[in-house]
Amino acid sequence: MSDLRQTLAALRRPRLLVRAARFGLPEYDRPRDLRRLLRRTVTPPPGRALLALLDQEAALDALRKAGDVTYSPARHIDLLIAIMGEAQHLPRPAPAPQVKASGISALRRATYSSSDCRTPGSSAGA
Repeated sequence: MSDLRQTLAALRRPRLLVRAARFGLPEYDRPRDLRRLLRRTVTPPPGRALLALLDQEAALDALRKAGDVTYSPARHIDLLIAIMGEAQHLPRPAPAPQVKASGISALRRATYSSSDCRTPGSSAGA
């Protein structure tokens, strides 16, 4: 799944297409839209669906860049909406274990000062 997240993070598309897809995202209906876009009767799991959508989108983006007359901006936006929607269904990565910045001995040294503090006006050790 981290490969999919890296692929999504590296995806760069024109701002207008992305903005249009963001407007359509609230209307995304996973079962309905995936069946239509992937032409399948059964809705695949999020990871597989996302891979299939990314393949179709890459092919469509190649048509866009080549200036092909068969390029459909509406279909491209539909695919981007589905990609954004499927990305929300990916399982979240487990949080990395938190490493202590310092050990308990460093904390004790910082909070308990010695009683023979020679700093004038200090209340340490009093």
